[in-house]
Amino acid sequence: MPTPLTAEIRPGREYFDVVAYEASGGYQGLRKALAATPQAVQQAVIKSGLRGRGGAGFPTGQKWSFVPMDDTAGHRYVIVNADEKEPGTMKDRLLLEGNTHQLIEGTIIAAWAVNADIAYIFLRREYTLAARHIEKAIAEAYQRGYLGKGVLGSSWNLEMRLHLSAGRYMCGEETGLLNALEGRRAIPRNKPPFPQVSGLWGRPTVVNNVETLSNVPHILREGPEWYRTLSSSVDAGTKIFGVSGKVKKPGLWELPMGTTLREIIMEHAGGMADGTKLRGMIPGGASTDFLTAEQLDVKMDFDSVAKAGSRLGTGTVVVLDDHTCPIGMLLSLEKFFARESCGWCTPCREGLPWVAKILQALEEGKGEPRDIEVLEQHGKLLGPGRTFCALAPGAVEPLQSALRLFKEDFDAHVRQKRCPYT
Repeated sequence: MPTPLTAEIRPGREYFDVVAYEASGGYQGLRKALAATPQAVQQAVIKSGLRGRGGAGFPTGQKWSFVPMDDTAGHRYVIVNADEKEPGTMKDRLLLEGNTHQLIEGTIIAAWAVNADIAYIFLRREYTLAARHIEKAIAEAYQRGYLGKGVLGSSWNLEMRLHLSAGRYMCGEETGLLNALEGRRAIPRNKPPFPQVSGLWGRPTVVNNVETLSNVPHILREGPEWYRTLSSSVDAGTKIFGVSGKVKKPGLWELPMGTTLREIIMEHAGGMADGTKLRGMIPGGASTDFLTAEQLDVKMDFDSVAKAGSRLGTGTVVVLDDHTCPIGMLLSLEKFFARESCGWCTPCREGLPWVAKILQALEEGKGEPRDIEVLEQHGKLLGPGRTFCALAPGAVEPLQSALRLFKEDFDAHVRQKRCPYT
C-alpha cells in the first residue's frame, strides 16, 4: 500500500536532510510545477481531490483559486498552519519532525500556485525539535536555490520564515493566526473578506495545514489520477490516522481515506487494553462528536463520518473505555476549551467556563437534576451561528453527543451524589 507522506520517515533518525530527500525524489514536484503555469498547478490539485487535512476538509485547489491572480501590487502570502494544539491530535508533529523538506516543497509549490512571494510556517511553540528541523530545512532550501531570488533559475522570488506561535489554541484558527502573526491579539476576524482576498496585512493570503501541504509534492510528481487511486472512498488520497486512549498500541498510521474505525482501532492500534472494552470514541480530535462502539464499521472519510453523526476532523481518534468516566473525560476537554477561549464573544467566554463548572460539580457529587438541562441548553446556545468563530461550537460537539449517548452516566452522578467510576 503506497504511503507517500510517511514512506521516508524512520523512527530514531535525527534529521532527514536535503540530499537524502532529493535522492528519494524530493523537489521533482516543484520542478514540474515551475514548468507549468500557476493556474495549471491549481487545476492539478483540484483534479486530485485533495481536501484540507486540518479539520474543515475544504477542497485545497479550490481554496487557492479564490486568490485574485491579477492583484500583483504588493506582497502575497502562503502560511503553513502548524499550530497543532487540539487534545488528541499529533499527526502534524510526525511530518514536521520526520520529513521536513516534504512540507517545505509543498509550501513552495502552493506559493507558486497563488503567485506568493513570502511564506511563513506558523509553528506550535512547544514543538522545539520540529523548529530545529524547519530552520535546517529552510537553510538547505536556500542553499539549493529552492528559495530566495530566482527560484531554480526562474524569475520568481520566494522568501520563507519560521514563526513561533504565541502559545494559545486560538492562534490555530485561520484568522486568529493572521492576527497573531501581525503581532496582535489572537482573535477571529470578520468574514468576508476572506484571507484569500484580504489576509495578512490586508494582502491575498492562503493558509493551509501541514498535512495538506505535505500531499502537494506527490500530487505534482505523480499526477492527480494517481493520487485518487490511493483512497478506498470518494475522498482522495491517504490520511494520517491516530489513536490514543486505552489501546494496546497507540500511535499514528498513514492509511487510505475510507479506512474503517474497526481496522484503525482493532488492527493498527492492537485493540483495547487488557481488561477494558470499547464504549465509544471521538473520531477526529477533541472538537468532534462521540460515536459508539456499534459504529466501528464507519468509514473514516468526510461524508461517511458526517452521516454517522460526527466529523472526520483531524482523523485522530480518542477512545473511551468502560472503565473511564465519560463525564470526567468531557470535563478535561471542556476545561481546555474554556481556558483557551480568546474571550472575544460572550457565549464562548462565559458559556464554556460555566459548562466546565457544572461538569466539575457533577464529578464531585454536587450536581443537581437541573444541571443536565442547563448543559443541554448550552449545547444549543454555543452551537454554530451563535459565536464569532468555531471554537465554542467545536467544544460543545462532544458535550451534546455525550448527553445523548451517555445520559445514564449523567443521571447516575446526580442520583448517587458521586462519580460511579471512583
